[in-house]
Amino acid sequence: MPYTSPVSDIRFILDHVVPFEQVTGTERYSEATADMVSAILTEAGRLSDEVLAPLNRVGDENPARLENGVVRTSPGFDEAFRAIAEGGWIGLTADPEYGGMGLPVALGTPITDMMSGACLALQLNPLLTQGQIEALEAHGSDALKQLYLPKLISGEWSGTMNLTEPQAGSDVGALRTKAEPNGDGTYAISGQKIFITWGDADFMANVCHLVLARLPDAAPGTKGISLFLVPKFLPDDDGNPGERNDLRVVSLEHK
Repeated sequence: MPYTSPVSDIRFILDHVVPFEQVTGTERYSEATADMVSAILTEAGRLSDEVLAPLNRVGDENPARLENGVVRTSPGFDEAFRAIAEGGWIGLTADPEYGGMGLPVALGTPITDMMSGACLALQLNPLLTQGQIEALEAHGSDALKQLYLPKLISGEWSGTMNLTEPQAGSDVGALRTKAEPNGDGTYAISGQKIFITWGDADFMANVCHLVLARLPDAAPGTKGISLFLVPKFLPDDDGNPGERNDLRVVSLEHK
């Protein structure tokens, strides 16, 4: 049975269950009119049904593979991701200062759910990128925001989360990855991470990892964990992918 996006259900929830009008009634979200929201939901449903959902069978029959240290993705995933990126869906709720649309999370969440229902295997890429965008918006320095946010929001670069280790899954406090200061504001990260969703992709210009690690003087347990931004390619002076970083993908999880 083909996937059909629940656009009408989402409209009903926004109109009659969630006090969405209280959100759009604020100055910040005043441009999110009923007509705009309806058009956005309709287009998200079309993209989910026609572009994303057909990829499930393709991904099952032609799974990703690791080839010479690069993850070769399933046919069609590149084009579908570009459709998501070029449509502005990654930055739907992101800060307009960096290229986002600045729309309410109450609208972005059901759209993410709709696209995830269509093809979770692909949608996890923009979903994790959105998580990294939110983390940088909330906690990143101005320099990091200026360098990374426009490229993450546009879909030129993607983001991941590196948390789990062989001995540290649900017990996050057991992680052993180390971060040694280099003396210039950067850090040398050493360790092993596993189960990194979209940890690499052959169609991304750069893959940026948020890595949980410990400083030399860190407290034990979860209180001693810090978060580091580790790109696959170190940005050059112009902000473009430059020298290859030392991180490597060594295997894929077969599901």
